[in-house]
Amino acid sequence: MAALQLSQKLSRSLLSSSSSPSSSLHRTLTTLAASYRSLSNLLSPDCLISYTATGNLNQSPWSAIQNRGAKVTAIDLRPGNVIETKGKIFQVVDVEHKQRGRGGASMQIELRNVDNGNKQSLRFGTEEAVERVYVEERSFTLLYAESGRAYLMDLQKCEQLEVPTELFGESAQYLKEDIKVKLQLYDETPLSGTIPKQVKYTIKDMKGLAATPRYKKAILDNDLIIQVPSYLDAGEEIIVDTTEHSFISRAK
Repeated sequence: MAALQLSQKLSRSLLSSSSSPSSSLHRTLTTLAASYRSLSNLLSPDCLISYTATGNLNQSPWSAIQNRGAKVTAIDLRPGNVIETKGKIFQVVDVEHKQRGRGGASMQIELRNVDNGNKQSLRFGTEEAVERVYVEERSFTLLYAESGRAYLMDLQKCEQLEVPTELFGESAQYLKEDIKVKLQLYDETPLSGTIPKQVKYTIKDMKGLAATPRYKKAILDNDLIIQVPSYLDAGEEIIVDTTEHSFISRAK
């Protein structure tokens, strides 16, 4: 992983070497940084092992089953599901069950068009059949995140991917270098991202007492601030619950 870490540092230094570079210089630096990262990735032990085992860095067995789906009823849809309706592919953003008095119930579904990102709302009967499309889920390692972008590495396929951090929703605040994340993709298009429920962080600094004397405000190594027990000190590693936004325990 030393090569990956070196490539991260080189990329950052190149891209920040001038406060206002010319467009030509900026393109040159960006290309050089990306090329160096790609070379480092290919030379990493994990990638070399993957290549030796498969003989092909670009195998994609998922493509053969990507479009397989199944009929489900509208009442079974959940945020994050991907469906096909009216000849287009949508991701479910929100689901609301509506009661129409004697007219029966319906499902108000907020959708996002996978192709163009546009949102729209459609109404379905609760038992109306909908074509659900299955998506691919892949694991990545976060190289680094900055300026609203996350730079990820799939060590199995030796592929690097750049995505907006907003794909992770509120969990984006917990992103840190080397964290393992998962992306849900349809036809190679990232739709959403998730991070582990429990993540290890180092307390970088303490910010004083919290709402109660038993707790302090801790600044973590990703600059996130959470409440921790007062017996903890800067430099200690802790486990954080990323869904409850709370301290779990000291790291073992």
